[in-house]
Amino acid sequence: MKILQFTLARVSLFFILGLLLYQKGFQPNGFVVFIFLFVGLVGLVTMHRYANKRNAFKSFGWLVALLSVALGLSTAAFHQDTRSRLHYSHLTEDQVPYHFQLTLHEKLKSTKKNQRYVAIIKSINHRKSLGKILLNIRHSSQNTNIPIGSHLAVDGLLYHNKAPFNPNQFDYSGYLENQQIYAQIYTLWPKLKIITTENTIWSKFSNFRTKIIDNLKKSNFNETELAVMIALLLGQQQDIDPETLQEYQLAGAVHILSVSGLHVGFIMLFINFLLKPIPNTSRNSYIKLLIIVVALWSYGVLAGLAPSVVRSVTMFSFVAVGQHLRRSVNVYHSLLVSVLLILLWKPSFLFDVGFQLSYLALFFILWLQPLIADFWQPKNKITRYIWDILTVSLAAQLGTLPLSIYYFHQFPGLFFVTNVLVLPLLGIIMVVGLVAVIIGCFGTVPKFVIVPLTMMIAIQNKCIGWVASWDALVFKNIGFTAAMLWTSYLVIIALGLWLQKPIYKKVVLAMVSVLLLQIVCLHNKWQSTNTQEMIVYHQKKSTMITERKNNKVILFGNDSIQNTIAKNQILQSYLTANFAKLTQRENLQNLYYFNTKKILLIDSSAAVPLNIKPDIVILVNSPKINLERYLSAYTPKQIVADGSNYKSYIRLWKATCHKAKIPFHITNEKGFYKI
Repeated sequence: MKILQFTLARVSLFFILGLLLYQKGFQPNGFVVFIFLFVGLVGLVTMHRYANKRNAFKSFGWLVALLSVALGLSTAAFHQDTRSRLHYSHLTEDQVPYHFQLTLHEKLKSTKKNQRYVAIIKSINHRKSLGKILLNIRHSSQNTNIPIGSHLAVDGLLYHNKAPFNPNQFDYSGYLENQQIYAQIYTLWPKLKIITTENTIWSKFSNFRTKIIDNLKKSNFNETELAVMIALLLGQQQDIDPETLQEYQLAGAVHILSVSGLHVGFIMLFINFLLKPIPNTSRNSYIKLLIIVVALWSYGVLAGLAPSVVRSVTMFSFVAVGQHLRRSVNVYHSLLVSVLLILLWKPSFLFDVGFQLSYLALFFILWLQPLIADFWQPKNKITRYIWDILTVSLAAQLGTLPLSIYYFHQFPGLFFVTNVLVLPLLGIIMVVGLVAVIIGCFGTVPKFVIVPLTMMIAIQNKCIGWVASWDALVFKNIGFTAAMLWTSYLVIIALGLWLQKPIYKKVVLAMVSVLLLQIVCLHNKWQSTNTQEMIVYHQKKSTMITERKNNKVILFGNDSIQNTIAKNQILQSYLTANFAKLTQRENLQNLYYFNTKKILLIDSSAAVPLNIKPDIVILVNSPKINLERYLSAYTPKQIVADGSNYKSYIRLWKATCHKAKIPFHITNEKGFYKI
């Protein structure tokens, strides 16, 4: 693979390894990292004396690797906010009221209950503090959009992030922590006061974007089409209704709604077109370069500097510099430099799904698309255009398929059709949409722009809706482990190398990689058919228990659980992750026997069999039971209380179990209980 021949590629890989090591817990103190850097630098300097000696090049490679890993560790440590004693994460009390002074940094999509913002903490209870935090303001008649950059005084409850309470769930706390957000504030409008508004560059761009969106809304656009246009051009998906967003996801076109290389590349072409009349003198060339780079980054900030936007703007900035220097820019070099610069600036981007998918798609388009395109060289222009779209789509899909299935557990079977239908229309929408946004900077958009733009976006949405309606061709709930992810990429890369140069070694590599993937799949199958477990889930106001023997699952639940199985994401995530299927549904029972253990369930009826001495007692629906008397009579080994119980009852039971020295598991605190 040509890209691995670049020294920069090895530097990037070992730098990323350093970031991963730090994220996985290898967090040496500053002195150790300094020693790594010092040894590496001294080694590189002394290498000149041995430049002509044997193995000098290998030693140089190892020293560069050592330096790159150390640089990754030091970069991650430098950006770790929690290392500061002033960081709010050191507050141990949870769900208690505090007085906060904070500055709004970013507006997020609202939930059914709350308006949400990312904020920067300035002080807590009038003591200096720092860190990013999520601010949740309960919806009310006082709802209003607070300008970004506003300095607020807030009285609210602080909730530290918690791991998922149920198995195989999306780890939202981990997602937030990768963005340096470790807690959330919950407050009401009457407990919030705007003190001042800061005029930072970020807030100015954010407020300017809000002004454009407000002008577009005043221009009598249809709401659905306007929401799609704002997502396409300004990277803001907050106003897209869930149904439209789901259709784009099912059709495999959700990437269209995120500003990426397609959008930024078009912006650059548009700027070059506008600057074409300017003569290409030496001085004018510098002016053009400055205008292009400033325009690209201004657009990036306006679009919210999402990971895909930063990647695209960085890469096209290098392309612009290459054009200025009259040199052809090596796309792999641009790719690697952009990775390094972005991760040096914000290492947390490495763990962003959009960043990962964006770079994988681009890399596989650059590498695999020419190999696939060589299979057929159509002479007709229209056929060639369609073939190019198909090969680019296939290369991008192959590159992102394993990671997409790993994260989202579904695969759109008609992604080819989506791209052929949508991409030609998307170019025209971008042209007219950009004109609408430019006009929106100054006022409302005239009708002769609104009508064709609305019509084209409506056609695009219809195409997406039609593709998404083929539900049988959207493959959902696909189980996919980390081992399957890595071996799948090994297979794709090995097959790509074989296509590039079909020699014996490459054939062997491809066959070995396929064999490894088969071994991983067989191991998963063996594991799923040789596991027995019983799980008490955390559910608010209801009770759900599953019993799994091999890959067959029996569900026990009350009526509210039984009637909503199709929409039960907790159950579906468990089945998908464990390659299991639901074979039986039962009402809750008072007594279970599982793996030689007697499990007694006591519900609101408080009916307790007198002749049974259980190993485990599960308390549900707030039974009025004298637990102290029961424990002294039967001494079970474990008490479990799920989320259907009153908190006051749980506090009383907790104290009783502590006094009796019997373990007490609260799903509201510790999550699910596995037997």
